[in-house]
Amino acid sequence: MPRDYEIKHAFMNAIKRDPSLGVIVTTQEFVQQLEKLNWHFSLREANQWIKTNTVTFCDASTQEGEAKTYRQFNPNGGI
Repeated sequence: MPRDYEIKHAFMNAIKRDPSLGVIVTTQEFVQQLEKLNWHFSLREANQWIKTNTVTFCDASTQEGEAKTYRQFNPNGGI
């Protein structure tokens, strides 16, 4: 039985470091991590969860569609 707190753990496990973009998470990797925990999100649902539950990730995708890449940024300008 899936538990709500596992969604955040899946998101944290999906985070990777990219040399050019910094800290990133892709919708596909997030969905894969969720499936390991018995959660079944579509790409659209995963994008909605990221937009709703994170404040330091912005869309850095270079293509259209639901397969997105989110990049971490500092909204306080380093303060």
